Amino acid sequence: MSTLRYNLREDKPDKSTKCPIELIYQVSGQRKYYQPENNKGKPIKLNPINWDAEKQLAVYVTPAKAKKILPGNLHKDLDNVILFDTEIETVNDTLSKVRTDIKAIEDRFALDKIPYSASMIIDALKGSLTSKTKKEEPKDFLVDLIDQYVADHALNREAGYLTVFKSVKTHLLAYQVAVKETVRIETIDYNFFQRFQTFLINDGKLKNNTIAKALSTLKTLLAYAGKTGIKVNDNYRGFSIKREKLEVIALNETEFATLLNMDLSNNKRLAQVRDVFCFSCASGLRISDMQQLKREHIKRDEINITVKKTKTELTIPLNGITSNILDRYKEQHKPLPLISSQKLNTYIKELCKEAGIVEPIEIVRFRGSKRETETFPKYELIHLHTGRKTFCTLSLEKGMSAEQVMSISGHTDYKSFKRYVDVTEKLKKVVMVKAWGDVPVLKAI
Repeated sequence: MSTLRYNLREDKPDKSTKCPIELIYQVSGQRKYYQPENNKGKPIKLNPINWDAEKQLAVYVTPAKAKKILPGNLHKDLDNVILFDTEIETVNDTLSKVRTDIKAIEDRFALDKIPYSASMIIDALKGSLTSKTKKEEPKDFLVDLIDQYVADHALNREAGYLTVFKSVKTHLLAYQVAVKETVRIETIDYNFFQRFQTFLINDGKLKNNTIAKALSTLKTLLAYAGKTGIKVNDNYRGFSIKREKLEVIALNETEFATLLNMDLSNNKRLAQVRDVFCFSCASGLRISDMQQLKREHIKRDEINITVKKTKTELTIPLNGITSNILDRYKEQHKPLPLISSQKLNTYIKELCKEAGIVEPIEIVRFRGSKRETETFPKYELIHLHTGRKTFCTLSLEKGMSAEQVMSISGHTDYKSFKRYVDVTEKLKKVVMVKAWGDVPVLKAI
């Protein structure tokens, strides 16, 4: 059994205070060291504030935060001291690839039934790197590109995000069997997208939004291919992907208040589930970020946290509701009484049913041109992510601007956020009254 870990050599800083990253690889008690290099053949180096040893990842730190942490004499040369977001992504991609290459070498030795040592693996790694030209001809099959993308992003992307790419690969393999042809990247054009879309529709199992997601993922892959030097036919860009508008399932103000004020003194389990869910509703935090929330992230009247999904720093002001919820658990080690996501989702539905959130909701989906509808009591459609949606819709209804809500929720794409702006007519009245005043009561003549 082998182990692999990266170590930042803080004992070897250069003039800009950047330190080299070192790989420690161990098999059967034997240890070998290896220094990963960037695309210019130079050792990868970064300042300690850009390294998370626990997560084994390079992390982005804003210039403003860097100035607070670093000594004053380094402030004038921040560009050479810290890494910026694109550089962070490149470093993590390189570290991920080294892991992938080592796993491939181990598998090759195992397949050939050759016992290997740490020295043999590192020597093979160095040999495979030096045998490649700087502009190695990449594989040109689309399925290979998907595998490469998943491997390169395994460490700096959430597993759920990469699942979509694996799903596209499954559809692609089925398509190749149907057409009896292996898809090459350079042959993917507008017509291919048309044929692939038709194949997915004719499958009959996929709804239109799932198909749109697969096609959008395919465009992401082609953009990635172009960046890595693979020849791509730009004709595919003309293919437009039509997405159907999805319902925004969120609590209204009355439903949220009902949950918040429920007497659950005789049901500790649902009381804690209520607190976790309402905390999300009043803060906009994702479950993945509530799970990593620690006491040190809470500073006076705000939460400072690095978002797990986007790897960006986020500051969320506390309010009366979130502050009171945190205060209930101030004697506990963790700020919130979290349990597994699966159990939380189940109990949230139970909680909302008990709160009487049973309004019938019609869900409309399309398979090709076929319209399908289903009606559910609202509590069945509520889950953890509903909290984040509730925060966005209620914040807008209370008169906050879209920009203000996005800065708290961490949304960066207005196009995806706009569905919250469109979801309520009440928002128009709120912003009108805020801008021009209340409607006066007319006196009878």
